[in-house]
This record gives sequence, C-alpha cells and structure tokens, in this order.
Amino acid sequence: MSTTSLLASAAPTQERVLVIYTGGTIGMQPNVKGLAPGGGFQDRMADALGQLPILHQHALPAYDVLSYASLIDSSAATPLTWQQIANDIAANLANYRGFVVIHGTDTLSWTASSLAYQLQGIDRPVVLTGSMHPLETANSDAIGNLYGALRFAANIELQEVAIYFSNRLLRGSRAIKQHAESLDAFISPSYPCIGERVGEDFIYYPSRGLGFQQRGAPRFELSDYQVVSDGAVIRLALWPGIAPWQLEALLGDSRVKGALLQLWGAGNIPNDPAIIDVIANASGEGKLLAAISQCPQGSIHMGEYAAGHGLTEAGLLSGDNMTPEAAFTKLVHLLAQPLPTDDRRQRFLTSLVGER
Repeated sequence: MSTTSLLASAAPTQERVLVIYTGGTIGMQPNVKGLAPGGGFQDRMADALGQLPILHQHALPAYDVLSYASLIDSSAATPLTWQQIANDIAANLANYRGFVVIHGTDTLSWTASSLAYQLQGIDRPVVLTGSMHPLETANSDAIGNLYGALRFAANIELQEVAIYFSNRLLRGSRAIKQHAESLDAFISPSYPCIGERVGEDFIYYPSRGLGFQQRGAPRFELSDYQVVSDGAVIRLALWPGIAPWQLEALLGDSRVKGALLQLWGAGNIPNDPAIIDVIANASGEGKLLAAISQCPQGSIHMGEYAAGHGLTEAGLLSGDNMTPEAAFTKLVHLLAQPLPTDDRRQRFLTSLVGER
C-alpha cells in the first residue's frame, strides 16, 4: 500500500479526507487481455482533478490516497475484502475527517452494505464511488464521481456509509446497481437519496441521515469474517418448479450457516409442505435463514397469501424491504459475531443502520 497527498501543506491531517483505492473500472487501463486495474492511481487522480475549473479545485478538501497493493476487479471481492476496508477506516479514524472508498461498480453496493454494519455508529462520512468508464476515457463519469465523493466526504453532517454516483448520494445499505451500462447505474428503491448535486451545490438532507436518526459515539463491530468467508452464507432465488430435494441440497449442507431466500411477490413459495419442512429443519439446526422478495421494490409479508403460510413458523426471518445486498451482508455480519442464535435472529429483525 502506498500513500500520497494533494496540497500537502494545505491542512493538518485531521482536516483531510483519506481516499482508499481498491481497484475497479475507474482506475483500469488496457492490456493484452482487456481492461485491468492500473497502478499509479494517486498521480492519475491528481491529474484528472487538476483539469477541473479552478473554483472546483479550490472547493476540494485536502486528501491522502491509500492504494492497495493487490488491486481487484470488484467481481473478485469477498467478505475478507469488506473486512480489510473496514479495518483500514477504523485504524485511520482519528486522523481524517472523512473517507472515500474507490471501488468497482459490480459489487460496490455489497461492500457499502457490509461497511455500514461493521462501522455502526460512525461519526463521519464514508463515501464509496467508482465509475462506468476508466478515468482517462474521454467524457468519463469518473471525474464527476470523484469530485462529488470528495465534497460529501468533507461534510461533517454526514455520519454514515453512503454511495455517491451520478450526482446522487445514496444510503449505502439501501442502494443497488440497477443498470449494467448507464452512467446512472445506482438507485435506492426503498429510501430517498440522502444528498445530491444541484448545479454547483452539494446538498445533504440531515433529516434523512443516520447522524440525525442515530446519535451516539462509534460502536464499531469489527469481527473476524474469516469464519464466513468460505461460502457459509448462500443466496437462492426460487424458480418455478423448484423441488424440495434441490432446496435440501443447499440448505442441508453442513457447511452452510445462513441463507437468503428470494421469494415471489409478497413472500410466496410453491404449495408444497415438503419445502416448508426443509426450511424448518435447517432453521432447527441453528442456521440463520432470511427472506426478501424477488421484486426490486416493496416488502414481503409472509403469510398474507396462503402460498406463504407457515414460513414464519418454520423459522424464516422477514427481510422486509431490504435490498439483497443489505440482507445478505447482514447475515454474514451477524454470523461472524459471537452471538447466541436468538440474538442473531432478533438483530436481523432490527434496523441497525437504516437498512430496513
């Protein structure tokens, strides 16, 4: 890892923002196999921001850049990646006013959700961003996203993990990537944006933020994700014709400690008691099982329809209107905690970081 500074004499460390560069499209450069994460990002970033109008440059906070030695495409991220980023933020908390995490877009919202759980109660901004096109590409969205992320990372009112992308600031535990190509790739389907760029202004809405909703000192939960890094939590979307033996093959595996099931509509499953039995048996073994809808918007209400009757009694926890990213990473986080099963279940049903 390497560190560098912009405007090195402009501000003491405590007034700076720390930029953590993990890789992703934003820093990619072409090679014989196609685009791959490129190095020297701190200088490339400084050159790009130096092309902004002078007034914009003067509005930037001073910052340092921490570049990971092993840069990745975000499709290669794992729970251990999430843990490393959280640990680096926690280790530098006293030295910086805010943080920007530069990350690939494919799993950016997964990392944001995980960081929100690990950094519960954080009293300063953590803003994730990336881009759909590399930094040096003509008319790239990278410069605008970097600029906005840095501006919001310097806002002391923002006290949570967020994503800045295409002029909008979204709660990290509420965002999803909804388009594979559009510059406006991220949305927050069940919660309004917590900030946005309007012309030259970067407007934060305190009444929508965790700083307003959850007062108090940081209470970080930096657990060892090694125990859930080998596939201990799975995700399964139901399909028409799913058979009990297929569900049993996954939930019955002794290596599985938790599972996120994506049901139909408001929480429906096939009318087959054997499927309920599979879920009940897995839950009875102490596995943490939760459900959300396959629909991108709306909540599940298990038992509202006959097709969902018995799921709650079988031990399946309602994910309400949580995103797949927020629900899955919450299962990972809770299973990494040294908690009794009943406590894990109760905490899943509790809003920890405004995720539900």
